[in-house]
Amino acid sequence: MKVTIDNNSGYCFGVEFAIQMAEDEMELADNLYCLGDIVHNDMEVKRLYSKGLRIISRDELQTLKNCKVLIRAHGEPPETYQIALKNNIELIDASCPVVLKLQNRVKHAYDKMKEQHGQVVIYGKKGHAEVIGLTGQTREEAVVVMEDNDLEQIDFSRPITLFSQTTKSTKGFYDLKKKIEERIVAQKGQLEVLDFKANDSICRQVSNREPQLSRFSKEHDVIIFVSGKKSSNGRALFGVCKSENNRSYFIENEQMLESGWFEDCMSVGICGATSTPMWLMEQVANHIKHKY
Repeated sequence: MKVTIDNNSGYCFGVEFAIQMAEDEMELADNLYCLGDIVHNDMEVKRLYSKGLRIISRDELQTLKNCKVLIRAHGEPPETYQIALKNNIELIDASCPVVLKLQNRVKHAYDKMKEQHGQVVIYGKKGHAEVIGLTGQTREEAVVVMEDNDLEQIDFSRPITLFSQTTKSTKGFYDLKKKIEERIVAQKGQLEVLDFKANDSICRQVSNREPQLSRFSKEHDVIIFVSGKKSSNGRALFGVCKSENNRSYFIENEQMLESGWFEDCMSVGICGATSTPMWLMEQVANHIKHKY
């Protein structure tokens, strides 16, 4: 049985940059605070904990003073920077450049929509770290849409500017765009230029992985997708694998592997999310080689 790791899987630039910044800082100090999980992967969080990285909540941030806190790749709302200034906290800002650019675009769109009595809509998961940072640019007035039911929050008689969380599915974004257009036409009878502006703000490091994973999934009898359960990107990319290869399985680590998956199997493909470390995929691959 041949086991192959997908070379295109693993950390995106933003996550890799944040982890490198954390490790560099911990070489100079015994510990470092991080606002939320640095990456949606429990195995990597545990590895970094052993090096001194301590995860804190937003409530805990408000009680800290005179220390260093890492901002992860997901970015943060303006409120976080205000708290840091007030409490003399030095922020190690590892926000992904793609996310920072999107925050700026959302802020400008919000200001423009206020003038036009319009609304900003974000395709993403409510409560997700990146989405919290984006809605913070709109004074929490943006409408967050994930499911069809969420569309009821939108006033289709007013102008709409749509953005996407950077790690969402491209297909999902364009499906949502079409549904909003249909709702506007149903309400107004036609779609005018000023009614709706859709901004595909999905990171291309993420969206480009979809066709790559689609090809990879077809090339192997069995696909083992390695990702943390909290990863939005992981769920989206696993869906790509499953749609192409029904023998695709989602695991967090090698302990979740089942022997029955590998019956009559000549080729196994190992892949993962943008939050999956390469060392973990290699660990899974080695386990399969030695046990199955």
